[in-house]
Amino acid sequence: MASVKFAVVDVNDFLSKKQAAEPDIAADWAKLEELYNKKLWHQLTLKLMDFVTHPSLQAGENLIQLYNNFLTTFENKINPLSLMEIVAHLVKQYTNKKDAIAFLEKMEPKVKMNDEALALCKVLQGQIHLEHLNDLDATEKIIEHLEGTLEDADGVTPVHGRFYKLASEYYRVRGPMGRYYRAALRYVGCRAGGADLPTPERRQVALRLALAALLAPDVYDLGELLAHPILQSLSDSPDSWAIEAVKAASVGDIHTFSNIRQQHASAFPELMRADTLLRQKIAILCLMEMAFNRTSAQRKLTFAEVSTQARVPRDEVELLLMKALAENLIKGHIDQVTLLL
Repeated sequence: MASVKFAVVDVNDFLSKKQAAEPDIAADWAKLEELYNKKLWHQLTLKLMDFVTHPSLQAGENLIQLYNNFLTTFENKINPLSLMEIVAHLVKQYTNKKDAIAFLEKMEPKVKMNDEALALCKVLQGQIHLEHLNDLDATEKIIEHLEGTLEDADGVTPVHGRFYKLASEYYRVRGPMGRYYRAALRYVGCRAGGADLPTPERRQVALRLALAALLAPDVYDLGELLAHPILQSLSDSPDSWAIEAVKAASVGDIHTFSNIRQQHASAFPELMRADTLLRQKIAILCLMEMAFNRTSAQRKLTFAEVSTQARVPRDEVELLLMKALAENLIKGHIDQVTLLL
């Protein structure tokens, strides 16, 4: 009869060797051994979550070895979400990213009893598919799978921020622009409005949000972005013009917007390529501004007024009005040469 041999992990031997080989963090290894031998799983988990971030463990396969020779012996005693937080660090050390995906797939059944932990496991896979394997289809499947699950969750969990960052990066690459915009806004919302992001990332996200707000054909509530603290991170940067561009567009000021766009055309050619879309969008925003500023006694806009203020040819006004009505951006009906609100 054939026999099956199982590898036996000698935890204390592994920890003792680590203490001897790494004197700078020997005390940390000794503490892990103490907590392990006393079966103090909660305290051991907290120690591990801190320990895996130590600079000396970030090179090579140190964390993978830590998992294989230590964590595997008690991972079923660790809170599943905490386990995945630890795994989030060690999975970065896989040089073969397909091996990393395989490892995470094997983690799924181990944490499936915890929705947040399973979601984080999926998000980590999505990040690898997107950032390292350029597998957009696999990323899309993960995002579609998680969207409903996370939106049904009570409140904002620690996984939401990671998920919305993944979704925003995916939509930034593949589109549509409107989905990128909404996912990125949710991402910064999970990060204290962007306040706890490093300054370079905060400004990068703010600029991308400003461009998306302008270029997304289905985003018209620019006031939401203007009121968001993330945008103000550009106020003292070379990209402060983006704030003024969004302000001008939000009130339908095509003249001011066009001047700003022209000044930055070389650095942001996408603003010039989208000329037709932007002119129509800003004209609609101008129309919305006209409608919202009317009192109850002035609920009528003539085609001539719209043509003049929105700067669109007279024969294009009716199509502009029909689009605004169809998108539920304004309410009213067209009476040949007027819009009744």
